[in-house]
Amino acid sequence: MSLVLNREELSDYMHQIFPQVHRDFVVEDLTEDKITMRLVVEDRHLRPGGTVSGPSMFGLADVCVYAIILARKGRQSLAVTTGCSMDFMRKPDGERDMIAHCTLLKLGKTLAVGDVLMFSEGSDKPVARATMTYSLPPEGSAAAAFG
Repeated sequence: MSLVLNREELSDYMHQIFPQVHRDFVVEDLTEDKITMRLVVEDRHLRPGGTVSGPSMFGLADVCVYAIILARKGRQSLAVTTGCSMDFMRKPDGERDMIAHCTLLKLGKTLAVGDVLMFSEGSDKPVARATMTYSLPPEGSAAAAFG
Protein backbone atom coordinates (compact mmCIF):
# COMPACT_ATOMS: atom_id res chain seq x y z
CA MET A 1 0.00 0.00 0.00
CA SER A 2 1.37 3.42 -0.90
CA LEU A 3 0.87 6.83 0.65
CA VAL A 4 -2.62 8.29 0.43
CA LEU A 5 -1.54 11.67 1.85
CA ASN A 6 1.77 13.36 1.03
CA ARG A 7 3.73 15.36 3.63
CA GLU A 8 1.88 18.63 2.97
CA GLU A 9 -1.58 17.01 2.86
CA LEU A 10 -0.81 15.12 6.07
CA SER A 11 0.36 18.27 7.86
CA ASP A 12 -2.73 20.20 6.71
CA TYR A 13 -5.10 17.41 7.76
CA MET A 14 -3.48 17.01 11.18
CA HIS A 15 -3.75 20.76 11.72
CA GLN A 16 -7.45 20.54 10.84
CA ILE A 17 -8.37 17.58 13.08
CA PHE A 18 -5.76 17.87 15.82
CA PRO A 19 -4.79 21.57 16.06
CA GLN A 20 -3.45 21.25 19.62
CA VAL A 21 -0.42 19.30 18.34
CA HIS A 22 0.22 21.39 15.23
CA ARG A 23 2.56 23.89 16.89
CA ASP A 24 4.61 21.22 18.68
CA PHE A 25 5.14 18.60 15.98
CA VAL A 26 6.48 19.06 12.45
CA VAL A 27 6.59 16.41 9.72
CA GLU A 28 10.15 16.54 8.39
CA ASP A 29 10.08 13.60 5.97
CA LEU A 30 7.61 10.95 4.87
CA THR A 31 7.93 7.77 2.82
CA GLU A 32 5.67 4.75 2.44
CA ASP A 33 6.79 3.11 5.68
CA LYS A 34 8.79 5.80 7.51
CA ILE A 35 8.16 9.23 8.94
CA THR A 36 10.54 11.69 10.57
CA MET A 37 9.02 14.24 12.93
CA ARG A 38 10.36 17.06 15.05
CA LEU A 39 9.20 18.08 18.51
CA VAL A 40 9.82 21.82 18.75
CA VAL A 41 11.09 21.86 22.33
CA GLU A 42 9.91 24.72 24.53
CA ASP A 43 10.00 25.31 28.28
CA ARG A 44 6.67 23.52 28.76
CA HIS A 45 8.28 20.30 27.44
CA LEU A 46 11.00 20.34 30.10
CA ARG A 47 11.08 18.80 33.53
CA PRO A 48 13.25 19.98 36.42
CA GLY A 49 16.90 19.59 35.49
CA GLY A 50 16.41 20.99 31.98
CA THR A 51 15.66 17.72 30.20
CA VAL A 52 12.79 16.89 27.87
CA SER A 53 10.04 15.21 29.89
CA GLY A 54 8.91 11.63 29.42
CA PRO A 55 5.33 12.72 28.60
CA SER A 56 6.67 14.98 25.84
CA MET A 57 8.69 12.11 24.35
CA PHE A 58 5.66 9.81 24.62
CA GLY A 59 3.65 12.46 22.76
CA LEU A 60 6.24 12.60 20.00
CA ALA A 61 6.21 8.82 19.57
CA ASP A 62 2.42 8.69 19.67
CA VAL A 63 1.96 11.46 17.11
CA CYS A 64 4.55 9.84 14.79
CA VAL A 65 2.69 6.56 14.59
CA TYR A 66 -0.69 8.30 14.33
CA ALA A 67 0.63 10.47 11.47
CA ILE A 68 2.06 7.61 9.43
CA ILE A 69 -1.21 5.70 9.82
CA LEU A 70 -3.08 8.73 8.47
CA ALA A 71 -0.60 9.06 5.60
CA ARG A 72 -1.26 5.43 4.61
CA LYS A 73 -5.00 5.13 5.37
CA GLY A 74 -6.13 8.65 4.48
CA ARG A 75 -8.54 10.91 6.27
CA GLN A 76 -9.60 8.46 8.99
CA SER A 77 -8.80 10.17 12.23
CA LEU A 78 -10.28 7.81 14.80
CA ALA A 79 -7.36 5.40 15.24
CA VAL A 80 -6.53 5.11 18.94
CA THR A 81 -3.45 4.07 20.89
CA THR A 82 -3.94 0.69 22.58
CA GLY A 83 -0.41 -0.08 23.70
CA CYS A 84 3.01 1.42 24.26
CA SER A 85 6.37 0.10 25.34
CA MET A 86 8.94 2.80 25.91
CA ASP A 87 12.61 2.71 26.86
CA PHE A 88 14.46 5.82 28.02
CA MET A 89 18.18 5.41 27.31
CA ARG A 90 19.88 8.78 27.68
CA LYS A 91 19.13 12.25 28.96
CA PRO A 92 17.76 14.35 26.09
CA ASP A 93 19.17 17.84 25.62
CA GLY A 94 16.51 20.30 26.77
CA GLU A 95 18.02 23.02 24.59
CA ARG A 96 17.55 21.09 21.34
CA ASP A 97 14.52 19.88 19.43
CA MET A 98 13.74 16.17 19.51
CA ILE A 99 13.86 14.25 16.22
CA ALA A 100 11.91 11.00 15.86
CA HIS A 101 12.32 8.37 13.17
CA CYS A 102 9.32 6.08 12.97
CA THR A 103 8.99 2.87 11.01
CA LEU A 104 5.56 1.39 10.42
CA LEU A 105 5.98 -2.32 11.19
CA LYS A 106 2.40 -3.46 10.55
CA LEU A 107 -0.67 -1.89 9.03
CA GLY A 108 -3.56 -4.31 9.07
CA LYS A 109 -7.31 -3.92 8.92
CA THR A 110 -7.76 -3.41 12.65
CA LEU A 111 -4.24 -3.03 14.07
CA ALA A 112 -1.14 -0.93 13.36
CA VAL A 113 2.28 -1.13 15.02
CA GLY A 114 5.10 1.39 14.76
CA ASP A 115 8.63 1.62 16.15
CA VAL A 116 10.05 5.05 17.01
CA LEU A 117 13.65 6.08 17.78
CA MET A 118 14.07 9.55 19.29
CA PHE A 119 17.19 11.73 19.31
CA SER A 120 18.23 15.17 20.50
CA GLU A 121 18.80 17.16 17.33
CA GLY A 122 22.41 16.87 16.17
CA SER A 123 23.12 13.63 18.05
CA ASP A 124 23.27 10.13 16.60
CA LYS A 125 22.69 8.49 20.00
CA PRO A 126 19.06 7.63 20.66
CA VAL A 127 17.56 8.98 23.87
CA ALA A 128 14.39 6.88 23.75
CA ARG A 129 12.66 4.11 21.83
CA ALA A 130 8.96 3.36 21.71
CA THR A 131 6.79 0.70 20.14
CA MET A 132 3.22 1.91 19.72
CA THR A 133 0.15 -0.15 18.88
CA TYR A 134 -3.00 1.42 17.45
CA SER A 135 -6.51 0.06 17.03
CA LEU A 136 -8.10 1.06 13.72
CA PRO A 137 -11.85 1.45 13.17
CA PRO A 138 -13.30 -1.20 10.84
CA GLU A 139 -13.25 -0.11 7.19
CA GLY A 140 -16.64 1.08 6.02
CA SER A 141 -17.81 1.94 9.55
CA ALA A 142 -19.12 5.39 10.43
CA ALA A 143 -16.07 5.83 12.71
CA ALA A 144 -13.68 5.18 9.81
CA ALA A 145 -15.34 7.77 7.59
CA PHE A 146 -14.56 10.80 9.77
CA GLY A 147 -12.93 13.72 8.01
